[in-house]
Amino acid sequence: MITIGGGVYQERCIEPYWDDVYGSAGRAAAALSGFGCSIRLYTYRALPLLSGIDNLTAAFGTEVVGPEVPSGVEFEYVHSLGTPRITPRPDAIHREPAIEVSGDVILRFGMLEGSIKASGRRVVYDPQSAFDPRPFHENGSDAEHLAVILNRHEGERLTGVSRPSEIATLIFDHWRADVVVLKMGGQGALVAVKGMQPVSVPAYRSDNVWKIGSGDVFSAAFTYFWGVCEKAPVDAAHLASRATCYYCGTRGLPIPTEQTLNSMALAPVRPRAGKVYLAAPFFNLGERWVVEEVRYQLIQMGVAVFSPLHDVGVGPGEVVAKADLDGLDECSVVLAILNGGDAGTIFEIGYAIAQGKPVIALAQNMRPEDLKMPYGSGCRIYEDLVTAIYQTVWAEP
Repeated sequence: MITIGGGVYQERCIEPYWDDVYGSAGRAAAALSGFGCSIRLYTYRALPLLSGIDNLTAAFGTEVVGPEVPSGVEFEYVHSLGTPRITPRPDAIHREPAIEVSGDVILRFGMLEGSIKASGRRVVYDPQSAFDPRPFHENGSDAEHLAVILNRHEGERLTGVSRPSEIATLIFDHWRADVVVLKMGGQGALVAVKGMQPVSVPAYRSDNVWKIGSGDVFSAAFTYFWGVCEKAPVDAAHLASRATCYYCGTRGLPIPTEQTLNSMALAPVRPRAGKVYLAAPFFNLGERWVVEEVRYQLIQMGVAVFSPLHDVGVGPGEVVAKADLDGLDECSVVLAILNGGDAGTIFEIGYAIAQGKPVIALAQNMRPEDLKMPYGSGCRIYEDLVTAIYQTVWAEP
């Protein structure tokens, strides 16, 4: 039996389209439903979401229990890498009494509307909060063996330090944890076992990238392989990373078996060296928003960006053209927004191809005829913004 405690929420995404009821706990239960073990999910069952919760039970055979509450929580994304709009606002969500759970293997997620007070033999805790991650024992939770999975931002918020090894040490000391898994995006994860040297586990690249819920799947897979199968933490994290790659590339649940995960031919993510040239039109509000958003996401990943809008600005052609091309000369890859077929962006692509530089392009609602030259000259073209961003920052396989 695996006990999962956490939120079941409404999720919506504009691009690519998504509208379903999952949340961290619902997705984790769905992810593990193919392994043949019993799963019981504890959550606050929001009345507006009961039909979606019933769908989880019907589709994945998950037993969902917990108190009914009058209102639910919704996450709305523009794209799968974006910061969601949460309704109600986190500071306006009514806090419910903690749900007490006990069991042999427990996966506990942080929640917005309450908390799970867990007591078990092997417990995995994922704080799941960019706003206010909470320590595991704060609500009275206890574990014989505790594994903490958190991203680097959560680790910094919880400990006040930024070095991964220091984050792990403080979690060991203050939380009485046995294992700390610190997720670091494209750099993979640092797996620290108390009394042993930390080990790095790679992230793996996928042809498509769907980010919503990727951390839920990692935590679920780790819980199964470490908690149920009792594999070494590093081995469990390797399998969890492979499961996450499968999910990001397919949006498919449940995750595959251990044998299938190990047989998948996957390439570890390697960051691309150099600066990204952001080629895009910026002549109306929608175009400007895309440039601002893409640049922001790249910078958040620690990538250096040359943006003609930000680094040169508007002006006469005899001024901006040379400055833009000088900037392109300094870059190692081009991320081009082809939507609308802007002449300047097309020119920049041709210039980059002539220099032998890779070009990653986003093209949506465009005629195949308009993409003939980019395709034929070796540009890698995607219809999903997030996939285009990741393919830009990853080195070639």
